[in-house]
Amino acid sequence: MGAEASFAALCGVSPGERSSGSRQYRRLNRGGDRQADAALHRVVQTRPRVDLRTQDYYERRSKEGKTRREIVQCLKRYVAREFFHQVRPESTFREVVVT
Repeated sequence: MGAEASFAALCGVSPGERSSGSRQYRRLNRGGDRQADAALHRVVQTRPRVDLRTQDYYERRSKEGKTRREIVQCLKRYVAREFFHQVRPESTFREVVVT
């Protein structure tokens, strides 16, 4: 999980706390690689048009009272998680044979 969170921070989609008075917000980290964030943004903007799972998710979160911006933030984090699991290397440990 630590590597996944680091990847999200690298892409600029890790959550950060922001509070104003009595209301607490979460926003995405402003740091990270701008090109990676732009790529995630393009995916998140395209997916609702073509992916039924994303359309269902968007409708469900809208009914929960989430704003469009909050939904996009959640989707960016979800897409980053998917990308991480696709590009990460498999386990790199070697089996040691003792004779």
